[in-house]
Formats: sequence, C-alpha cells, structure tokens
Amino acid sequence: MIEEKVVQKIGILGAMREEITPILELFGVDFEEISLGGNVFHKGVYNDKEIVVAYSKIGKVHSTLTTTSMILAFGVQKVLFSGVAGSLIKDLKINDLLVAQQLVQHDVDLSAFDHPLGFIPESAIFIETSKDLNALAKKIANEQNITLKEGIIASGDQFVHSKERKEFLTSEFKASAVEMEGASVAFVCQKFGVPCCVLRSISDNADEKADISFDAFLEKSAKTSAKFLKSMVDEL
Repeated sequence: MIEEKVVQKIGILGAMREEITPILELFGVDFEEISLGGNVFHKGVYNDKEIVVAYSKIGKVHSTLTTTSMILAFGVQKVLFSGVAGSLIKDLKINDLLVAQQLVQHDVDLSAFDHPLGFIPESAIFIETSKDLNALAKKIANEQNITLKEGIIASGDQFVHSKERKEFLTSEFKASAVEMEGASVAFVCQKFGVPCCVLRSISDNADEKADISFDAFLEKSAKTSAKFLKSMVDEL
C-alpha cells in the first residue's frame, strides 16, 4: 500500500454537528474517527492535504478546547471555522457570507475596574484573523461571483435575540454579526501562531424571531458556508 504524501495539515471546525455534516460529505474521503477530550475528530487525506474536522459544541469554552486539541494533538497548520451567525446589520441577509477581519468577546465586562467592555488584561479587545486566508476567501468569492462581506464578528455565551442587544453590539463594537465561538477560536490560533479564518453564513437576524429563523435556515446556511470553505481548501 502506497501512503499518500501530506503537504500540509488543515483543521476545520464548526460548533454543531449540523455545521460539519455538509463538510464531511463534500470532501468525500474516508475519515478516521479519533476521540479526544470529549470530541470526535475526523481525520483524512484530501488532495495531498491532511484535514481534521470536528464540531466543538456550542460556546467559547468548548471551541477553545477543540481548537487547542487540533493544534497541539493533531498539529494543524491552519484553522478554518465554518458555521452560521446572526446578522446585526441590514446589509447582511439570510444565507449571505461573512468573513471575520476581527472578533471580539462581547460578554466580557470588567467595567467595574474601569476597563472597556470586551477587554481582558494582557489581551486585546479585538482579535485579528489571517490576512492571507481572508484574501484567499475574497479571491475565491470574486472568481465564483459570490458576495462575501467582511467585518467584525462578536462572540459570546448567549444566543442574541433582541433588538436592544443588537443595537448594543453594533454601537459598542461596530460588529456585523454575532455568534458563540469565533473569538475564542481566533484567540487560541493567535496565541499559537496558527493562521485562522472564520467564515459565517447568516441564519437569522438576531432579533425576537431569531430562534424560529435559526431553526429554519440552519441547514441551508451551514451548507453555504461549507461549500465555500471547501473551495478555500482546494486552493490552499
């Protein structure tokens, strides 16, 4: 048996099973399942690339654990996050794609100590993603005639579903979308020096009807993000 030569290792993350199911189907390779730290990692070889796919479960703690495991245990050299998010601005509609230039933890509040919202000592408020990976995403979007927006994504351990919270996130952080994992994934990648891209497809408008919209559009939006992510892997 001839072993396939692996050129690079790429980690692919989602928060929910529904977000990685279309990813596994699109790549169409035989994945080995490896259990570690309460997660199942799907490892396979695709076009000379070793890809490791997992869903972290919802929230910043779970996504921190899974991202750290991918980097330290599997040695991934890039991390791509694919999933859904709630729109905070009128320009982002259901099923639109957004790539994060920066991310922020919107639920961090140390204002009692005169710190700005989102700030933790020895850390920046806004977490940067990879300019190279984001440039690749824009290139692919242009080639495929897909509208890909760029902006700030706010992450926190709450499902945002109110006009008041939306207005706070846009006024305080200038955020375009909100979700529950991206900032922690980007933070871990930044600290370990691993390039990261956070790609989100809009599933709801983060308003009072967000729970209904989320359930209705989760599958379609997850597939949109997954298909675009595969195009990125094809060019890495």
